[in-house]
Amino acid sequence: MTQTPVGYSTYELDFERLKKDSNKWVESLRTEAWLSFKNLGFPTARKGNEPWKYTNVKTIAETPVILGSHPVPNVSLNEISEIAPWSNDWTNIVFVNGRFMDDLSNIDGTEAQVSTLNMAFSENSKDIEEALGKTAKWKEDAFIALNTAFIQDGVYIKVPQNIKVEKPINVLFLTMPKDEPEVSYPRILIDCQANSQLTVYESYIGMTDGKYFTNSVSEITLREGSLLEHVRIMYESEESFHIGTSRVSQASSSKFNSKVFERRVGLGRFDLLTNLEGPQSSCDLNGLYFTSGQQHVDNYINIDHKEPHATSRLYYKGILDGKSRAVFGGTVYVQPGAIKTDSRQEDKNLVLSPDAEIDSKPALFIWADDVVCGHGATAGNIDQDTVFYMRSRGLDLETASRLLIFGFASEIIEKIDDGHLRDYIESLFLESLPSYKFEF
Repeated sequence: MTQTPVGYSTYELDFERLKKDSNKWVESLRTEAWLSFKNLGFPTARKGNEPWKYTNVKTIAETPVILGSHPVPNVSLNEISEIAPWSNDWTNIVFVNGRFMDDLSNIDGTEAQVSTLNMAFSENSKDIEEALGKTAKWKEDAFIALNTAFIQDGVYIKVPQNIKVEKPINVLFLTMPKDEPEVSYPRILIDCQANSQLTVYESYIGMTDGKYFTNSVSEITLREGSLLEHVRIMYESEESFHIGTSRVSQASSSKFNSKVFERRVGLGRFDLLTNLEGPQSSCDLNGLYFTSGQQHVDNYINIDHKEPHATSRLYYKGILDGKSRAVFGGTVYVQPGAIKTDSRQEDKNLVLSPDAEIDSKPALFIWADDVVCGHGATAGNIDQDTVFYMRSRGLDLETASRLLIFGFASEIIEKIDDGHLRDYIESLFLESLPSYKFEF
């Protein structure tokens, strides 16, 4: 859908000033993506714009942001470990304001092939040229196009065939706001070869308060029999904008297990599409979001069943407080011929404030016979009998309320196998639980 481009003058100036890349293919890609963005414009139309029906990005379009430049602010490992997921047992890759920080990272000692995109560009990597932009189609999406137009650095991870990567790879994108609002364009490219296994933690962390814009894109290719355990964390500043896009391509018998945790942002959206392109492929998508104050969080999750005998599970939970708003759009497509599809999606929301709002829209589009599919959505508060039961065990009202809220969230948190990461997520949500009392 072509829309009138809004407010991209600062982007145009930044694009003109962007350092030319010695790699002609990269330079050509950027130029084509920029022209695509100019043609598409920000998706600000309020009519005939179903994917953005409940999320207005006009504020993003009209906020002048500049491309981050050197030098980036200093940050220590101690500061990082206090606010971001961290373990010395992981392979850690750190970016600050979009710039790779070699002194904070340790990309050696892993069975996977790991490099920054900047390194891969300079080496004229054919793998990058063949993969970049193939799953995340920049001609169809303005934010993917904008990210691609400004692509400079990011992470490229390739797991060789039949290799199990033992240590999780922890990719951190940290933002230290400056005097003027800046924009960064994180990019992740993951290629899991046949029968390989990998665990990746992808986090976006605001180190201090301030206004900025993060526009991230992840492209994931899972080849036959491969497995990816993927955790995505959004904990930005309360004034920030965050648009995250992930595109996944799955071959036969591949498995994609996703867990998404969203706690803090001004206006945030996560757009995930996984394509089940081979028989016996499967995905298990779980998410937990907690909104408060004036926050707006949108999860736009899509699963496309293209081949027979594939399985998908989609289960998201939300906790809403204050005057916040959450949006959940979950759609499963079952294409012609995708018989024996087994799919289930569900979105549950705990609404703690009469001023909070949830817009939940699960959907199924089925063009095949002999399938098992279902969807559902709920929103409400804890019932009186449950609170009474907790109180009858000697708990005061506030303690009982906090335990019930955390119990609602813990169903998703407990799906994390790594103890270090699970402790971090628990503290992230426990510390932010409101002083709330269920009263009837």
